[in-house]
Amino acid sequence: MSKFKSGVLSMFAALLGLLLSTLPSFAGSQVRIVRLSAVQGHVQIDRATGQGFEKAFINLPITQGAQIRTGEDGFAEVEFEDASTLRIAPGTAVAFPQLALDDAGSKLSTVEVDHGIAYANFAGTKKNQLTLTFAREHIAFAKPSHLRLEVVRDKAMVAVLAGEVQVAGASGVVELEKKHSVVFDLMNQDQYKVAKNVEEGTYDAWDKQEDQIHQRDLQKTAVNNSPYSYGLADLNYYGSFMNLPGYGMMWQPYFTGAGWDPFMDGAWAWYPGMGYGWVSSYPWGWTPYHYGSWMFVSSYGWMWQPGGVWNGLGNMPLTAGAPQGFAPPRPPATAVHTLVTVNRGPVMASPGMAASNKLVIRSGSAGIGIPRGSVQNLAKFSQQVQQHGSATATVHTAPAPAMYGGARPMGGPAGYSRATAAQSRGASPSQQGAAARQNSAPAYHPSASAGSSSAGGGGMHSAASAPASSGARR
Repeated sequence: MSKFKSGVLSMFAALLGLLLSTLPSFAGSQVRIVRLSAVQGHVQIDRATGQGFEKAFINLPITQGAQIRTGEDGFAEVEFEDASTLRIAPGTAVAFPQLALDDAGSKLSTVEVDHGIAYANFAGTKKNQLTLTFAREHIAFAKPSHLRLEVVRDKAMVAVLAGEVQVAGASGVVELEKKHSVVFDLMNQDQYKVAKNVEEGTYDAWDKQEDQIHQRDLQKTAVNNSPYSYGLADLNYYGSFMNLPGYGMMWQPYFTGAGWDPFMDGAWAWYPGMGYGWVSSYPWGWTPYHYGSWMFVSSYGWMWQPGGVWNGLGNMPLTAGAPQGFAPPRPPATAVHTLVTVNRGPVMASPGMAASNKLVIRSGSAGIGIPRGSVQNLAKFSQQVQQHGSATATVHTAPAPAMYGGARPMGGPAGYSRATAAQSRGASPSQQGAAARQNSAPAYHPSASAGSSSAGGGGMHSAASAPASSGARR
């Protein structure tokens, strides 16, 4: 080889290495993804792609380095592989500095709470490690536990709702059992006081209800061969399993209707080194888009069949037996770092009458617009929708604003304000979806070039002060 060719190759290799070093890598230690399992109100996410904060929506994969922040009306939930959860209350900012695998295959998760209120419910399964950090302290969960963490201005409080934890920092280790709490003075070298009680928090009732719904539906699962547990609880609420001859165990969402397909509503999300992956906007749309495949079954329509390997980032639509004329969504031809939406579905569920607890569920909505756990016996309403095209259900309100069951991933308006937040709180899921649709960038269609959703604006607001606590040092 000539010196000229050798020099050119060396220069090319150097430039390639420099280019790759400037992009976040999702192929090595960052192969893990966790699920943004619920979003309501003003929630933003920085996906660590170089794009900055964007409007968040359900089922977005969270990777190492991501950040989430909620506005004064924002609620969010993150679900880990073993179905452990992190619930994020309004006025809160969290980061995920570690979502990795060690050499033994254990999943290492670290969540940093910068300010606000978060609830962590750790399942305590093997090869799953969860650590919460705040200020100069950290909590490494060793067994199943449930706690509330508040970080507000110069104070921080840990309240153990179930199980027991250790809080370690520069001033030592604090051991807390169920119904005990500790308050740290962040302006005084994290000096602390322990109390043998837990004062009720502003969002405790919301967290308790969401946890009860999650645990109830998780126990009903009929999928025993999935490598992970996250997303399974929502399958049991928003659809049903059946054993079909020649196919085996299959699952289908309620309220599908003729002409429905599983890729009518969602978005393409781009990640450096992995390219595009499909993100479903259906409230149950996690597991069926990362595991198994979708099959069109005569007389039944589209159904999901579990099995195969788990597909993380870069997941593409997997289908079989598609009817004539069906075309799966195609990713944009070029990299668009913002989220690129696809909206082909019908009008989602809508309120039956103003200022009421009635919800009209329409054929083809497939669960969009139905708050998780808010309507009892969805199977009954699904039969009514099949017969009449729609059905009116009673919504059982939550003690805190219910986290809406999915919504089309539209970008929020740049001028998001407190007035907008107030209107959002009083609006129905369909009204919120319509407002978002008006304020979003053009959706992507396979025949078009590419569109993008705009990032929502709005500042952060701190939550209420942590209640005082006292007690002996342990």
